[in-house]
Amino acid sequence: MKLLAVETAASVLSVAVSNDEEIFAGGTIAGTRHSELVMELIDGQMKKAGLLPEDLDGVLCMGGPGSFTGLRIGYSIAKALALSLSIPFAPVPTLECIANNGRFKQGLVLAAIEARKNAYFNAFFNDGNRLSEDKDSSLSQITDDVNQHIKNGRQITLTGYGSETLYESLPENLKTNIILVNDNKGYAKELIAIAKNKNIFSNDNAANLYSGPEYIRKTDAEIALAR
Repeated sequence: MKLLAVETAASVLSVAVSNDEEIFAGGTIAGTRHSELVMELIDGQMKKAGLLPEDLDGVLCMGGPGSFTGLRIGYSIAKALALSLSIPFAPVPTLECIANNGRFKQGLVLAAIEARKNAYFNAFFNDGNRLSEDKDSSLSQITDDVNQHIKNGRQITLTGYGSETLYESLPENLKTNIILVNDNKGYAKELIAIAKNKNIFSNDNAANLYSGPEYIRKTDAEIALAR
């Protein structure tokens, strides 16, 4: 399949394009400049793949959790392209993409994204299969979860945006069971790999055009309104 994947869930902006089995990918540290840089990055990867927009079979983006603004940008761009080209659109959970890295997909993986307020969006996976729902956890909550998973001497691969900060904050006695892979290169390639492995575009994806990101945490404005 010929797919375009856009990742804007964190400070790294990455784009990948598949021309059947070959995948072309690139990324940059965008900070808060995703909307300024994304179209140029898409154009560059499309040219590398030798594709025109009308050649695409589908468009993907990160489904969340992640940056509120970043996720909205990714959704807006992916939906707009899908609608203008009359092709399917699908989101893929961010933490699944992080855990899907081919270097360590086998075994127990803790995928994490550093969030505000001294917390982390996180989920556990084993051999690529989800073990927990996406959570918004404090350091103490993650410590408790890690303790549960490392019983019987199991090791955990910790990875994702901000995983190094999380690793340094964990109790020293847990670190012997944790392998840190600080591989913040962007995960647009993993978006495409998951879409192909799960045959996402073999289903009716029309409803996705009316979907929105998985935020997990309420925005400050929503919290203020609830008071």
